[in-house]
Amino acid sequence: MKGFRHPTFQDRVASAAAAKQAALAQLRARKAPDPAEQAERRAAAEAREAAEAETRAAVKAARKLGIQQAAAAKAAANPLPPTDEERKAARDARYAARKERK
Repeated sequence: MKGFRHPTFQDRVASAAAAKQAALAQLRARKAPDPAEQAERRAAAEAREAAEAETRAAVKAARKLGIQQAAAAKAAANPLPPTDEERKAARDARYAARKERK
């Protein structure tokens, strides 16, 4: 039985060239792409992109609505302080109620 022989530089170059030739032969052996199939794939990709854009728009609208609802809830939870006229009207109403009780 022979022992292991380390490949020389020429052996490595030859095997690389053979691998390159095999890859080129395999590439040349492939059939040409069908134009109808390419058009179908292109149409499917465009439909997919349109659906994704529609989904992104829906998500953006939902986020905007959620932000608006959160702002409305925050405003309802923290009402603005009463104006001077509102405070005066409330004070006058209390005064009138106290007068009626007497």
